Amino acid sequence: MNEFVRIAPGALIIGRPLPWDVHDIDGNVLLCQGYVIQTDSQLEQLFERGYFKPRIIEAPHEDSEASSDEAGGNPFAHYPDYLHALEKTLAAIAAGEPDARKQLQDLAHALEQACIHAPDASLALIHLYSVGPTIHEQIIFYAILCQLIARQFGLNEQRIPILTEAALSANLALVPVADKLNAFNKILSREQRSVIRKHPQRSIRALKAVGVNNDLLFTIIAQHHEQADGSGYPEGLSGADIRPEAEILALAERYVAMITKRAYRKRMNVTAARKLITNLADGSFRPAIPKALLKVLGEYPPGTLVRLENNEVGVITGRPVRAAGLSCKWSSILRAATTAPAKSAIPAPQDSTSRHWKSQTSCHP
Repeated sequence: MNEFVRIAPGALIIGRPLPWDVHDIDGNVLLCQGYVIQTDSQLEQLFERGYFKPRIIEAPHEDSEASSDEAGGNPFAHYPDYLHALEKTLAAIAAGEPDARKQLQDLAHALEQACIHAPDASLALIHLYSVGPTIHEQIIFYAILCQLIARQFGLNEQRIPILTEAALSANLALVPVADKLNAFNKILSREQRSVIRKHPQRSIRALKAVGVNNDLLFTIIAQHHEQADGSGYPEGLSGADIRPEAEILALAERYVAMITKRAYRKRMNVTAARKLITNLADGSFRPAIPKALLKVLGEYPPGTLVRLENNEVGVITGRPVRAAGLSCKWSSILRAATTAPAKSAIPAPQDSTSRHWKSQTSCHP
């Protein structure tokens, strides 16, 4: 047991998946990596009984950047690489480094591969890590959603990489203050509102300073806070004057905001978020864009915690698919025990067409 370390209070968070296997004092597995902690009592028991084996996480090697096509296989395995690459890329843009554009393109390509080869896992990553994400995590979520919405919407394939680059860089000017703003539970000051309203243009200036020269990229960033009714900023554009790519990015940001906790409000569950997105198709966006997001999500998107008919809690691992020649739909559910951790508590996959495992409603801590 010399290689194991006791879990310290604060190391785990309710609603987020375990970052490693948890063992008891004898080395037996209590819970597997990825299990989502549901209750305070579970958390307390893990602090009392739990041990883990620390991992040495190194920065990605230069010859295995996040841009590798192999990154498409398992977005969870590459999540630390995505975050490292994003921080490195945004820092390079802010510092005016000449290779910043290539870093941006490489990260956009890596996320594109993940969304093409593992779309359900990419969606699950968003929903499992949406309890209290940092600004860098939220930006990765924006890029993933933009990829998936754009393809469902039917956006030209050549424009999707540019949209993804915009999702990764549009909030560059907000990064230093975003986490503080999200934790702020008072009325924003005039200075804070000014920072928010000016961030698209400031982000564009930073990109131009490193030699980026792409009008579509700049337009998406400039317009992603415009509103179809003309109430947005910075130009007060309306209707067809706003590019669809900008609306896709705006909707991605809005959805992440819905399912993410803020200091001034609780996070929505997916059911409530879907209802609000449905209302956005009535004039706030081109109707086809919110509809595309709803199709991407399905009723219960991967990574969603659901209350089952047998009163257990499960994690959706796959979106509904229609079996060939059949009219039924099924979702793949990873069953999660609601009782205290037990030895070798490995959640079992279940089929939601079974009455016993049917989802009643989405839920979150």
